[in-house]
Parts: sequence; structure tokens; C-alpha cells
Amino acid sequence: MCGIVGVGGAAPSQDRSWLAIGRDAMTHRGPDDAGEWWSADGRVGLAHRRLAIVDLSPLGHQPMHMHERGLAVVFNGEIYNHNALRDELSGLGYVFRSHSDTEVLLAAYAAWGQECLSRFNGMFAFALYDAPQHKLFLARDRAGEKPLFYHLANGSLQFASELKALLANPANPRRIDAEALDCFLAMGYVPGERCMLQGFNKLPAAHALVFDLQTGQSNLWRYWQLPELDAGTQSSVDEAALLDELEALLEDSVRRQMVADVPVGVLLSGGVDSSLVTAMAVRASSQVQTFTIGFPGHGKLDETEHARLIARHFGTRHTELMAEDATVDLLPRLARQFDEPMVDSSMIPTFLVSQLVRQHCTVALGGDGGDELFGGYGHYSRLQWMQQKLGPMPLSLRRGIALSAEKCLPVGFKGRNWAQGLGVDLDNGLPLIASCFDATTRRRLMADQTNWHLVAESLRKSRVPEHTDILQRATRMDFANYLAEDILVKVDRASMLNSLEMRAPLLDYRLIEFAFGKVPSRLKATATEKKILLKRLTARLLPPEFDQQRKQGFSIPLGDWLKGGAFRKLFNEVLRDPQCSFDTGTVDGLLRGQDKGRSNGERLFALVLFELWRREYAVTF
Repeated sequence: MCGIVGVGGAAPSQDRSWLAIGRDAMTHRGPDDAGEWWSADGRVGLAHRRLAIVDLSPLGHQPMHMHERGLAVVFNGEIYNHNALRDELSGLGYVFRSHSDTEVLLAAYAAWGQECLSRFNGMFAFALYDAPQHKLFLARDRAGEKPLFYHLANGSLQFASELKALLANPANPRRIDAEALDCFLAMGYVPGERCMLQGFNKLPAAHALVFDLQTGQSNLWRYWQLPELDAGTQSSVDEAALLDELEALLEDSVRRQMVADVPVGVLLSGGVDSSLVTAMAVRASSQVQTFTIGFPGHGKLDETEHARLIARHFGTRHTELMAEDATVDLLPRLARQFDEPMVDSSMIPTFLVSQLVRQHCTVALGGDGGDELFGGYGHYSRLQWMQQKLGPMPLSLRRGIALSAEKCLPVGFKGRNWAQGLGVDLDNGLPLIASCFDATTRRRLMADQTNWHLVAESLRKSRVPEHTDILQRATRMDFANYLAEDILVKVDRASMLNSLEMRAPLLDYRLIEFAFGKVPSRLKATATEKKILLKRLTARLLPPEFDQQRKQGFSIPLGDWLKGGAFRKLFNEVLRDPQCSFDTGTVDGLLRGQDKGRSNGERLFALVLFELWRREYAVTF
């Protein structure tokens, strides 16, 4: 795992100094080595921070070159099938100097051009300079595990793994993008290609971009997308064969992702996903290290006993790590690390877990992706229940109920979001059940800001997949949005802040295509069951006493922390500061509601993190 940053343009760069500064702003992504390279004409600069995982020798140094073809690359990620590709490319006459997957990436591009993307099984973000073609080629993996920001202006392209690297360039602007802010306040994250800063973008998952240095023009395209569900599988499917295929795919994915030249561990919570990853890991290695994190004093968050059951059953070398309570000083640090603010307080335990595990290994496997692929979230069942029970109700009546809920029920009132969701056409749309702030509340929050307007609802509606099956709409929506823009961002930033590489075997693209192309909705979730096919695999592979029904989210006792003490003091100071972006009266109402037992903790966390982020980067409206 690494950090990349670079620039290319029609004219030579006048200021080269910022590139190394931006690179070293990401030292946490790669503490083992650093490199910088400029083309002879000064038009292209590439820089890299290295976390050595595969081929620890100097031969893995980046930027890496294929001088005879005029190619140079900076690469962040892992190509899990690099050994198979190396064999194929060797058969075509390519001679390799190293054992690194970066050199395989270069040779793959030399052999197949941009079509090399279809050959890669992995998580990646890279930028490749093709000197003979005068082009920069950027790409990001299918699920969006690895990040890539870019800035196009004045005939120049700048790009980096983290936004902070681009902000090392003093010429770059630092102004809020109004549409991105509205999306953040509504959804909890900034979706797709948008970025919280004007003039910047994220390269979306499964997309590539080519920038022509001679013309200053760029071309962005999607190179992969989710498959359509085979219509025949909805009515008839060989469930035993489907289960066999799932087991074989997961076993092969875990086996590939266990390969590294540094210690590898498995994060074992004792839930379905991580337990299945552990089951497959012991098939790949006789010495599997598993780690569980305990939160002393917070019994409902402690999963150590469930993890012990799995570790004992499979005979892993199991370590229980006890996390200390987070201190309030962690929030400004996380606000700076996360590049864009995000409404997910579980970034705190994710950081603490990564910090502890990094003391024992450099790579860790987790269970991310299982819920989106196989129907694990509770709202999948509730949405189907809503459609079955309330769908026949006239839409006009349901919209009236939704409007009344928005006007009459206070923010944070239990069930308010679901009542508001009744106003959506359940045959085509998708309620925003995890809404942070609805339109009415956002208007109040932003009453003092003139450079702002409501766009989130329409933008989100445009991203809802067209599908007649509400579960297909929901899982595909979550895969492309919540997983890519929340879960994977959280895991990447929190783990890389600790120089820990996190891998997600369930996000092997073959498993993704299997889940969305072959598994019928009835084997994912119904109005009464969740994660049906995965749980049948647990019955096959895990001990009989394993609790299939337990669903424990990775969270902190934020509500308790906000009753008083250091966290409440910080929240009060930040949100009642005269320079705060948000309306004081609305914020006070949210705080009072929290004190009355309403669920406003995450909403308040969102506002605080935004303000801390804005301070850290001196961002203006």
C-alpha cells in the first residue's frame, strides 16, 4: 500500500517544490521509501510513498519505469493475480527484474494497453505516463477500495491518493463546493466524482481517465459495471451448486489475499463475514493470526467471546487487543486525515483497531462488502416489509404522512426517517432511510449561508439504479454509494494513518459479479431474514453453536460521551463558536434534542467534523 501524487501539463511545471511536500504529507501511507521523478521536458512529475508489502527489495522502488517503452508509473494497491499475469507476460517475451506487482502492471499496459484493466484482480489506484503517446492514464479499482483525487485546470492535471497532497500546492483553491456540502449534510458523504472542494474531483470507482498533455483534454469512462441479474435465477436456481460456487470463490479470494512478504492477520469480530474469511484463511495457511478488539466497559460493543469461539474452532493464533477509550484530541487528527468530512463516528474505533493491529502485522484481512453483496443490513428486510404492507396504500396518502412526519416530529425522533420514507414510490424509488438532515433541517442549518442551495435529493434520485426489485435497487445503491463513499473511505484512511494495509476478500470482483449476477434476491434477504446464502455457508463451515443471527455494527457509545465530559465540551465549543458555519439556533435545538434522548449524536458528529476539517485546511465558502 502506498501514496501517489503527480502532475502533468502541456507546459513545464514552474513550481516543482510542492510535489515532494505533497508526497510527504502522506508519509503514513508509505513510511518505507520515497521517490520522485520528473520527465526530461519538465511536463510530468510523479512522486510516491511506499509501504513495502510484496518484494521488499529496492527493486520495488517507485516511480517505476519501463525505459525501453517510455513508461513510468506510480501505483497504490495490490494486484492479487500478479503471479498468474507474470507467467502469461513472460510467455509473451517480457523479462522481469523484480517480484513486485508494480512491474507486472507496467508490462500489462505495454502488452494490452488500457485493456489491461480487465485483467487485474485487486484494489488499486495508479497513474501511468506514456511518453510516446504524451498521455497520462489514471485508473481506480472496481469497488473503489483505493482513493484517487484529481484537479484539472489551466491545461494541467494534478492527482493524488489523498486530497491533502494536492493542497500542498499553494496555487490550488480551498473553497467549499456547495453541491457537495448539501450532499454531505443529506447523505453523510460526498458521492461519486464530486469533492467537497471546488475544482477538485474524485476518480469514481471502476473508472479510468486519460489526459492528453498536448491538447489539455481529458477523457473519463467507466471500464466495468455490476452485471445484471440473470432473469432465470429468480425463479429457479440450483442452490447447492450456488453454495459450492460461493465457497470456491471465497476460498480462492482469501488464498490470493493471504500472499505477502510481511506478516498478515485477520480481523475477527465473530460475525458472519469475518468468521468465513477466517475459515478460508486456515485452508490457505497453517499459521493464521486472528485479532479481536475489546472495548472494556462497553459490554454491548465487546465481541471477544464470539471471536474466541471461531478462533478455538479453527486453531488460530488468536490475540485479543483491548482498546482504550478515545480521547477528544483524536477528532482533529481524524478530520485532517479524512480529506472530506464524513458522517460516521465508527471512524474512531476503526482507527483504534488499526493502531493496535499494526503493532503485530502490516496486512490485515477484513469482512467488508458482505452486507452489500449478500443482503446483510436490517433496512433490506424493512424495505421489503414496507413495500409488501404499505405499498398498496395510495402514494398521495403516504406522501401526506411523510410530510406530516417532517413537519411535526422533531429531528432524531425514533422512526421519523422511516415515516418520511413513505413518500417515495416504492416501485421505482428508494427512501433515504439513513438521512442525516432532511431538506427542512438543512435550510435552517444553512440559513446564514448564501452560497448554498438544495440539490441532494435530486442528485441522489439520479443515482438510484433502475430495477423492478426493491432489494436489487437497495443493494446496488449501497454498493456504489455507501460502501464506496463511506465504508471503504473510512477503512482506507483509518488504516493507512497507521500504515496498515487492509484487504477485503469479499470484494474480489469475481465475488461481486457472482453476488449481483447469479444470487437471486430471495437468497439474500426477505422481509424476515437477512444474508440468507452466506448464513447457509456458515452452517456448512462454522461450529454449530455459532450465532448466525447476531448483527453487531462497529460503533462507539457516542450518546454516552455526549452527556458530559470532554466530548460534550468540544462539541459545544465548536458548534457555538461565532465562526461556525451552521445556524446557532438549529444547532442548539439538536443539542437539546440529544439531551432529551433523541438520536442526534451522529448528526452533531457530522457538524463538528465538518468544522474541524474546515479549520484544519483553512477552507472558506
